[in-house]
Amino acid sequence: NLDKLASRGTLFLNAHCQSPLCNPSRTSVMTGLRPSTTGVYSLQPAFRTIPKYKDYVSMPKAFQASGYATSSCGKMYHGPAGNGEFETVGRPRGNSKRRPKKRFVDPQVSRLDWGPWPPKDSDQRDYQTAEWAIEQLSRKRDGSEKPFFMAVGFFRPHVPLYASPKWFELYPEESLVLPPIKRDDRKDTPRFSWYTHWRLPEPRLKIIEEHGQLKNKVRAYLACVSFMDAQVGRVLDALEASGLRDETIVVCWSDHGYHLGEKEITGKNTLWDPATRVPLIFAGPGISMDARCERPAELLDIYPTLAELCHLKSVPDDLEGRSLVPQLKDANAARTRPAITSHGPGNDAVRTETHRYIRYADGSEELYDMKQDPNEYTNLASNPETNPLKKKLAAYLPKNPAKPAAGSRARLVELKE
Repeated sequence: NLDKLASRGTLFLNAHCQSPLCNPSRTSVMTGLRPSTTGVYSLQPAFRTIPKYKDYVSMPKAFQASGYATSSCGKMYHGPAGNGEFETVGRPRGNSKRRPKKRFVDPQVSRLDWGPWPPKDSDQRDYQTAEWAIEQLSRKRDGSEKPFFMAVGFFRPHVPLYASPKWFELYPEESLVLPPIKRDDRKDTPRFSWYTHWRLPEPRLKIIEEHGQLKNKVRAYLACVSFMDAQVGRVLDALEASGLRDETIVVCWSDHGYHLGEKEITGKNTLWDPATRVPLIFAGPGISMDARCERPAELLDIYPTLAELCHLKSVPDDLEGRSLVPQLKDANAARTRPAITSHGPGNDAVRTETHRYIRYADGSEELYDMKQDPNEYTNLASNPETNPLKKKLAAYLPKNPAKPAAGSRARLVELKE
């Protein structure tokens, strides 16, 4: 279904989140501001609790101010942070069984769990979220309704990696393709790079391999992706049936990526490609069909892009994203600015079409040639010949990054003086 959506729109092959963590990434998307500007780097706080942003015009607020009926269901902000952002907030109905009675994975292997559960898709919260969206799109219309801005947030493939058995059957273990993994890939990375993900619930590659769980986890992740893809398809089918498809802009994105053994870890919270690179698709009127764009794009570009496409009023003048409309018209249109990802103040990555440059809060660096070395195996930062390139890319790093906002706690990575 994602492929089908991409075929009738533009797919960004080099899109990146502004933080490899739910709350700061989603805050950045909805405000159009970087974590290094808001100070929202961790799983706390909700940005509305920060006095400066108490009345800030977020993306849904801008649509509302422009006469749109705004609604949402599922995970769009992190936790309850989305309350009050939309005029209507859907509540999934039905039996949302979040956990099986017995875990699939031994707690000594991982605090997290993965496996074929629940028996029916309809017991999943995401299925019920799609059901809510389908009901909204299926309402009879007489032409007098406001235009609508609907945000549908699917949870999977977030952990725990649960999906119904039929999705696991798509990926038999004997034909499973594992991610590329280079042993001792950490040897040429700065020690500070490991602080960004060291205290996470996700198990390290060594642990899950020792217990024979790598294939199981990869299989569960793929099953969750397929389940989520099916829910996207259900919503898109309802949009088609409503007769509104050709006058509706659809944006599909994810808040961050996920390691499945690359760099010898599993999980997120890194500044490497597996954690920062995300799906990003635009489809709808005025958007080139079956187009592929390799220019660097950022999730915070979504806000200014939709503001331009939908002629929104009351849009803040300090949005830090840049409209992707030129690339939606011509996927080869120039785009000079790279994508920037931050994970705590002073920990930043710069991603161009050809390179990834990382600088950590202690000044240590990484540099990868993404054309010759797409798996980021060889850190070139210590090579003196790369100094001019590093200097050029470092110019894009956030200047004077904001200190962590009051209330920041979980997953916060900062250098202690």
